[in-house]
Amino acid sequence: MNDESRTEIGTPTPEELREQVERTRDELGQTVEALAAKADVKAQAKERTAAVKEQVSEKAALASGQIREKAEQAAQLVKEKTPDPVLEKTARATAQVRESAVRAGQYAAARTPDPLLEKADRAATVARANRTPLLAGGALFLVFLLVRRGRGRNR
Repeated sequence: MNDESRTEIGTPTPEELREQVERTRDELGQTVEALAAKADVKAQAKERTAAVKEQVSEKAALASGQIREKAEQAAQLVKEKTPDPVLEKTARATAQVRESAVRAGQYAAARTPDPLLEKADRAATVARANRTPLLAGGALFLVFLLVRRGRGRNR
């Protein structure tokens, strides 16, 4: 019997068997990779964390935009409802306060010793570099004061 007679009976040729084995190996490799991916809990957790962070970021941006829009609307409404004489007085008072603040700053700078100015400049630089922790600490301190004040009224 030759190879042709075997295929007529239904027995695969050696080449067909090799191809079948190769396909089976590929399928088995893909199956193993899929199972390994499902078993990798750490990678799944990272993916979920990234997805949640993205959702939170999107929601925060949306909320921030809405708040900004509402604040602009409120400011516009206040401006529209405020009589012109009041707006003019407010503008003059604002200008006077600015001028006074500039003069006071110049006076203080002229009277302050140089070593103290240098220290203040270094402190301001450090504060600018660490805004987030300082703001968080300030907010925490403010909450502490409000809670303490609230408890004092309840006694």
